[in-house]
Amino acid sequence: MNKAELVSKMAEKSELTKKEAEAALNAFMKSVEEALVAGDKVQLVGFGTFETRERAARQGRNPRNPEEVIEIPASKAPVFKAGKGLKDISGFKKLPGGAPANVSACVAKLGGESAFIGMLGDDGFGDFLVETLASENVDTSYIKRTTKANTGLAFVALSSEGEREFSFYRNPSADMLLSEYDIEKSWFKDGDILHFCSVDLIESPVKYAHKKAIEYVKSVGGLISFDPNVRKNLWNDLDECRKTINEFIPYANILKISDEELEFITEMNNVEEAIKSLFVGDVEIILYTKGKDGVDIYTKEKYISVDGFKVECIDTTGAGDSFIGAFLYKLSREEVNLKNDNQLKDIGIFSNKVAALTTTKFGAISALPNIEDVNNSELEVSFSLN
Repeated sequence: MNKAELVSKMAEKSELTKKEAEAALNAFMKSVEEALVAGDKVQLVGFGTFETRERAARQGRNPRNPEEVIEIPASKAPVFKAGKGLKDISGFKKLPGGAPANVSACVAKLGGESAFIGMLGDDGFGDFLVETLASENVDTSYIKRTTKANTGLAFVALSSEGEREFSFYRNPSADMLLSEYDIEKSWFKDGDILHFCSVDLIESPVKYAHKKAIEYVKSVGGLISFDPNVRKNLWNDLDECRKTINEFIPYANILKISDEELEFITEMNNVEEAIKSLFVGDVEIILYTKGKDGVDIYTKEKYISVDGFKVECIDTTGAGDSFIGAFLYKLSREEVNLKNDNQLKDIGIFSNKVAALTTTKFGAISALPNIEDVNNSELEVSFSLN
């Protein structure tokens, strides 16, 4: 099918004129092109993903003179990866999750103390999450319930490599209705670590609940941990997403950011310069996670690279959450000296191990390892100091 035939099909199915259909198609192609040039990827659940891939510099043959070897510079090539549509999935498996819930469950399963603050619908899914968290020894006494909205849902389609496509159902969802008036200062004490993500920083009451909780934690000498955990399809305006994330970064003492998020948030393509730009406000540690390639732990003076573990990955859902959960677990139990390279290395190795083990099972909370699983695993890793 060529472009003209595609335009005709689009016009037929959408009841647009051919001129309108062609304009829509051109706008789509232009939007995808601009996103790829900017370094973003375009993920359409049920259809597939447009992205760019690096091609390393290499040698080749001159087509006009096959005996001549030429140098071919490094380049980026656009690619399309077909997705598994939700409509093609024969069934769903109900699994508990959500980034902050995953982190709190991770800390508890490793043997630490954690609590979950949020609002859930007064429905079966809310009951399911509360019961799951409680069964993992997470304190659920700070969870509010409401009849004004349902518990938020996320449908996840997995590729054969364990990579995910998300579709969210929240219009609104109960979590968005948690307000600053629901947050109490008496909940927090010295030594607490408050962890949050950007999913609930959209313009709604819960954004201001975050600000109030941050204020209270700081007032008692606690620490703030922020994982942007960017989910672009939850934002109507990506500039607003970026602006909001950058508004909250200075509140954090610990910032976790993935390789996929760094350029989007900073609008810089040089990793070192981008990381440097994030040391603003109270930021002391930046955890630059690189999936299977491990993590770079940055302080203002240096960084330590810790390689990832090689495992048979079946589902990456919750891997980033388990990494930061493990890191915060260690932080809550040890007096961490940022100048102690061996200590930072050991925490990085431990956190990478927890994340790697999480990817060997399906789900998020249900896939989290306990401390015995971690201690008994025989994975090995290397690190370097820079």
